[in-house]
Amino acid sequence: MLSVDEALARVLKGLAPLGTERVLIGQAHGRVLAEDLAARLTQPPFDASAMDGYAVRAADVAALPATLKVVGESAAGAGFRGRLERGEAVRIFTGAPVPDGADTIVIQEDAEAAGNGVVVKHAVPGQHIRPRGQDFKEGEVLLRAGTRLNPRALMLAASMNHAELTVRRKPKVAILATGDEVASPGTVLGADQIVSSVPYGLAALIEAQGGEVVLLGIAKDDPESIVTLARTGGGADILVTIGGASVGEHDLVVETLRGEGLDLAFAKVAMRPGKPTFFGRLGEQRLLGVPGNPVSALVCGYVFLVPMLHALLGLTVDDRPLPLAVLGEDLEANGPRQHYMRATSSWREDGERVVRALPSQDSSLVAAFAEADCLIVRPPHAPPAPKGARVKIIPLKA
Repeated sequence: MLSVDEALARVLKGLAPLGTERVLIGQAHGRVLAEDLAARLTQPPFDASAMDGYAVRAADVAALPATLKVVGESAAGAGFRGRLERGEAVRIFTGAPVPDGADTIVIQEDAEAAGNGVVVKHAVPGQHIRPRGQDFKEGEVLLRAGTRLNPRALMLAASMNHAELTVRRKPKVAILATGDEVASPGTVLGADQIVSSVPYGLAALIEAQGGEVVLLGIAKDDPESIVTLARTGGGADILVTIGGASVGEHDLVVETLRGEGLDLAFAKVAMRPGKPTFFGRLGEQRLLGVPGNPVSALVCGYVFLVPMLHALLGLTVDDRPLPLAVLGEDLEANGPRQHYMRATSSWREDGERVVRALPSQDSSLVAAFAEADCLIVRPPHAPPAPKGARVKIIPLKA
């Protein structure tokens, strides 16, 4: 059996970012930027007031109180067009252009209107002005290729005056469930059937990571059924099969797809849950086969499928190690396979994340898995870990 690291290396070998497309900025949330993005303008484009008050010359308020003549107004979108001369002030509002000749903003709380003038009671030279280009300058690269476009990045891109963005094409993932024993949700189950739940968990994970999902349905434990449905997903970048990957007489997926040209890279991984995972290629298509047990399948999704999607999207590589958390209770020694233990978290006052493994780690327990917010990663043959020890985790963000 391959280690998880060896298996993941084979899964990612040769994967390169997909092609690009242009999308409207309003449709770009969650997409991955495919090229560096430079500002098309300078922001702010002029010296701007940071407060409501009066624009003045510092020389005129060197001695206080100072009485100045108000000669106009500067508002956002309607600036004062003249030049401030000696002894003058301009009423100004937040975001408005600072008039020529002014170099200080007196906030309105430090001034008192008096007829056609204003009495300045307090002023700090140069204060409350946002200089031109303080945020960014035209031509400055502010977003890099490989960035996933979140709300902050999109707001920045819009501020840079971009209406369209070049992003990576969404990886298309076809999902094929197999087995006579599984049926679609909402159907009347036969006496020996269970609900096919894994496709919907995997689909949600794929979409959260920026992929596009095609649900192919459920193939019977019959080579013809498997081939027929698998071929309908031939246009996908990745084909994920569920079940039929173990050693039983009805586990037909690998041998059936060999007849379609499957080049198998591995068939078992030293992990728990998820040992019967396999991976290979069908021409240009990658094939990931995950176990039928729901927890096993979704854990394999986090361990293998998410990195595959990131590689196809060209996401900036994050080489940091998995985050650490503190054990809230003792853990016994681990066996020969890397164990992904479902766990829940709490936070101490000092900000430390404290994790506790769920009482049962059975790979078929969907209700228990839904309670988890992270996976504790236990290396093969790890010794007992006492309460308070630090362990690696995979946060379950999606």
